[in-house]
Amino acid sequence: MSQPELIPNKNYRATITEFEIKAIAKIQEFKEIAEKLKQEIHQRYSSNWKKWQRDVQIFIEHNFNAKSRHIKDFNDIKYSFSFGPMPEPDLQSKWINGLCDAQAIFDSFIGEIEEYGLPKKYQDIATIDTIEVLLKRFHLVARQLRERHNERSTLQIEDEYDVQDLLHALLKIDFEDIRAEEVCPSYAGGSSRVDFLLKQQNIMLEVKKTRKGLEAKEIGQELIIDIARYSDHPDLKTLVCFVYDPEMRIGNPKGLATDLEKRSTDNLKVKVFIFPE
Repeated sequence: MSQPELIPNKNYRATITEFEIKAIAKIQEFKEIAEKLKQEIHQRYSSNWKKWQRDVQIFIEHNFNAKSRHIKDFNDIKYSFSFGPMPEPDLQSKWINGLCDAQAIFDSFIGEIEEYGLPKKYQDIATIDTIEVLLKRFHLVARQLRERHNERSTLQIEDEYDVQDLLHALLKIDFEDIRAEEVCPSYAGGSSRVDFLLKQQNIMLEVKKTRKGLEAKEIGQELIIDIARYSDHPDLKTLVCFVYDPEMRIGNPKGLATDLEKRSTDNLKVKVFIFPE
């Protein structure tokens, strides 16, 4: 589905995010399905309607709040009369009116997102989830690249620069504003560059690749220094550390990740992903 068009001359927030644009597109899809359901007058409460209703409920729970008025407003919609038998024309009218009410609520959701945005908490969770899925599949993509037709040349993942190049390409699937090699404030008398900054999301990605001489202990020490260094970056709220370990040199990846994530502070959330597991 194409992205929704914003109505000209309306004062939208200048910082509407990609995540919010995707949420609006999904709500538009729910509206279109409701329009199709209006044609199912003679097969009301079909499996299509049940799936649509559940999909909307799940969307609201993930993007607003399971206890918000959004879910209550949607669940309160009536698609039939609650008393006695009614003539078929009245039942059909009630069914269509219920779907129209749902579409009106969807319009309200869209207006709320455009004016106020989605709760930041849920955007952050969704963004980190998106990054995690991408990193989890990184090794599969790297392996697939080696299997080219007629043994054509390809990207071989041999060092951290190769990891950065492939990761940069994959990030472009879900993110637009990707700043590569962002300069960080000085720490202990020097400065450094982080691999990627997702500026809209206030997320930095630091990439490591294990090799002989750079295993669990050394990786941990480097990331501890990085965490301290990046804590003063003005555009940073979350530091995502991706350790690519294709040779399985790290014996306890979950333990290392847990220990490093404990260094999160009120100003800096640290997430560590070590793949493949």
